[in-house]
Amino acid sequence: MTELRIIPLSGWPEVRDGTDLAELVAQSHKVEAGDVVVLAHKVVSKAEGRVVRLDEIEPSARARELAGDEEDPRHVEAILRESVRIIRTRGPLVIAETTNGLVCASAGVDASNAPEAGTLVLLPLDPDDSARRVRDGIRERTGHTVAVVVSDSFGRPWRQGTTDVAIGVAGMAPLLDLRGVQDGSGYELRSTQIAVADELAGAAELVMGKAAGIPGAVVRGFAYSGEGTARDLVLPAERDLFR
Repeated sequence: MTELRIIPLSGWPEVRDGTDLAELVAQSHKVEAGDVVVLAHKVVSKAEGRVVRLDEIEPSARARELAGDEEDPRHVEAILRESVRIIRTRGPLVIAETTNGLVCASAGVDASNAPEAGTLVLLPLDPDDSARRVRDGIRERTGHTVAVVVSDSFGRPWRQGTTDVAIGVAGMAPLLDLRGVQDGSGYELRSTQIAVADELAGAAELVMGKAAGIPGAVVRGFAYSGEGTARDLVLPAERDLFR
């Protein structure tokens, strides 16, 4: 078993619209071929200008209804605009499907770690493409081929707490398919697929934290293979019990 190392990407300046994330990765850490670079979606979104100001949002009647007295209706309106389908609501809490097929709280819209008060950070428009562009940029600057994962915090049904998962992937297969493999007793696995990109995102979060100002990490020693995107992790529509 290869030893895994998780190395925080620290010492970054504040990321703003237009910041070159690949350059920051190359400058802040000596990446090696085969590394997995995990970046929190917040820095990706900021670099791509996916930040909105509350004072520029006019809430709809539906947003005011959901917000009630508990939430800023402009925040709820931003959530509704980022949603293609509302799964569940409870007061101002909205579980929604995004344009990328992700099902998550608030459609990924968040005020934490925003550039300034009165702003909200949205998810990247295409997290897989974001991961691909960062990966290409790292290769151009360092000559090394790495995999890139864009992560975000998700809750889990019937479980307390959140964990980071992959919402964007480039340079690796996000699922390890063990169907057809025999275990130690000779039993053939029939449905086992390991969400390795999610596991890498969760592992990286251990050194990133939520309030430590560390925007990413390098995971070294994981033997990934193949190609794919984070969309491969999304449950197909025919297996979605909420449709």
